[in-house]
This record gives sequence, C-alpha cells and structure tokens, in this order.
Amino acid sequence: MRRGFVTVGTWCLDRNITVDAWPSEDMLARVLEVDRAGGGSACNFAVDMRRLDPSMPVETQGLIGAGEAGDFLVEVADSHGIGRAGLHRTAAAQTQVTDAYLSRATGRRTHIAFFGVAPLLSPDHVDFTGTTARYMHLGLPGIHDTMDRPWQGEASGWLAVLKRARAAGLETNFEFVAGAPEAIRAIAYPCLPHLDTLVVNDYEIGAMAGRDTIAGDRTDVAAVRVAAADMLARGAMDCVVVHYTRGATLVARDGTVIEQPSVAIPDSARKGANGAGDAFAAGFFYGRHEGWALRDCLRMGHAAAAACLRSAGTYTSVEDARTCLALADGWGWRS
Repeated sequence: MRRGFVTVGTWCLDRNITVDAWPSEDMLARVLEVDRAGGGSACNFAVDMRRLDPSMPVETQGLIGAGEAGDFLVEVADSHGIGRAGLHRTAAAQTQVTDAYLSRATGRRTHIAFFGVAPLLSPDHVDFTGTTARYMHLGLPGIHDTMDRPWQGEASGWLAVLKRARAAGLETNFEFVAGAPEAIRAIAYPCLPHLDTLVVNDYEIGAMAGRDTIAGDRTDVAAVRVAAADMLARGAMDCVVVHYTRGATLVARDGTVIEQPSVAIPDSARKGANGAGDAFAAGFFYGRHEGWALRDCLRMGHAAAAACLRSAGTYTSVEDARTCLALADGWGWRS
C-alpha cells in the first residue's frame, strides 16, 4: 500500500517583503516587514502537507545551492520532517531566491526572481527508485530552462519525469506558474496524457485552453468550466480542479461538476497571498489521499489556503487539517 507524497521541482528562498504601497519607477516604498521562508511548489506543498498532518510521509527532490540560502532550505526540510535524500546541492550556482513584495495598500503581489540553480535542474536529479509515496507533485515549468527543453527524445524534461513517475506507480499532478499562454500550452499539452490530476488557477486554465477565463478582476466561472472540460478531453486526468479567489470548480471525467465557494476570511485577518495556491493544492490532495468526498477535498483546499492568507509567508500560518477546517467554519463560507 502506497502512502504519502513526493514533491519534485522548485525549491527557493522566499523573502516576503511587505511594503506600504508598490512604487512607480524612481520612487520610494517603505518596507514594513521582511520574512524569510522556503518557497517554490516542491517546498511549499511538502511543508503544507506536513503541517496539515505531521504523520503524513513526505519526501522531496530538487536542486539547491551550496551556500547559506541552501543551508536555510535544508533546515526548512529538516524542521518539518521532510525526507530530502533527493534534494541535491551544487556549487555551480547559487540557490534560487524570490523577493515577494506585498503591497499593504492593494493586497497585490509582485515577484522578482533570481533563478540561480533553477536552469540546472534536470531529470538526472530525479529518481523514484524505492519510493513508497502514492502521489508525485511536480513543478514549476517556465523557470527551469533544462526541464523546459526537449530531453532525450521527450518533448521536455517535465514529460520525462512524469513518465518515470507513472512507470514507478505514482499518481501524478503538475503545478504551473503564470506565464505567457503559448509557453504554458507548449509544456502542458504533451504532459496532459500522463497526469492523473490537474490543479491550477483561473489564469492558468484559461492560458492552457486559449479561453478568456478572467473578465476584469473577476473569474468567469462558466468559462472556467468549459476550459477545464477542454483540458480533460486532451489528457488522462480523472478530474481538473481550478481555484480562484471566490471559490473552486472541479470537473470530473464522469461528468460531475462541483463548485465550492471559498472561505469568507475577514480583511483584518488577511496578510498576504503568497503560497495560498500551494496550500490549496496541499489541502485538496490531503483529502484525496485520505479518501474524502470531492466536495470535502475542495473545502479542505480552501481551508488550508485561508489559513495561509493570515501571514505574508508561504506556509507559516498553515495548521493541522482539523484546525484549518474549524477556522474556515468559524469565518464561514462565501455564498
């Protein structure tokens, strides 16, 4: 019986910087708070899962640098009980660092990234031999140059890793990052037949399907449903999940469509959205791993994301699953 998760891909140092307002060029912003944390899909998902359930086996694979920033990320993994035998280190480049600026005035985020080792990550750093995990969570395309390019006859390194994971008996999910729609499609389309699940946000599903899923600053939920069905038809997934500010939409291969509102978190509790998407994915997959009904999985995803929103950091305010759900029920759910 397989149990637990293995995350593969981006580990970076996040410097979460809260400013009074995002400035125009040549102008000054006042820094209100600086918080260091691990970042990237492989790091955040792994940490969130261990915080949701400290008994859940979680391991990770990726590439970080040899210096102080890499030491910090090793401590993040160790302090959360994440198996890191596959977290490789190199002196060839520095650890990836992202400055995540949060504007107190608007609540909007701006990311400025130093990619460091990211272009060096390749399928050679990935080995599923001996893993007993059930799920493999992979990402992020668009910031790892070697993985984004063809690899030994495959369309990309990502596809090579997905095929290895499937061959090893793992169920697969692929995490994306906002980028140019044509670049997202170029990576995504060859990979869809090798995915068991796809969990993305409203922009990403629109970019994949070539549909407008955001009108102004609001999600077009009807367009999201159509885009999710489009991707389901292209891939092997048993469901596609799309999360957005006001809720989430799940479209299953059997025709089931579930729409679950998000948590009505008060503005006074909201500190930053960095990492909330990873927290949603971790919450959803925690419920799925435990055999919960699909709507309950969506509720768990929203509850984890709402808990994450209480801090500027990527995972520091995520608590155990029961506490996150109680917090969400206490705040209530959007209509």
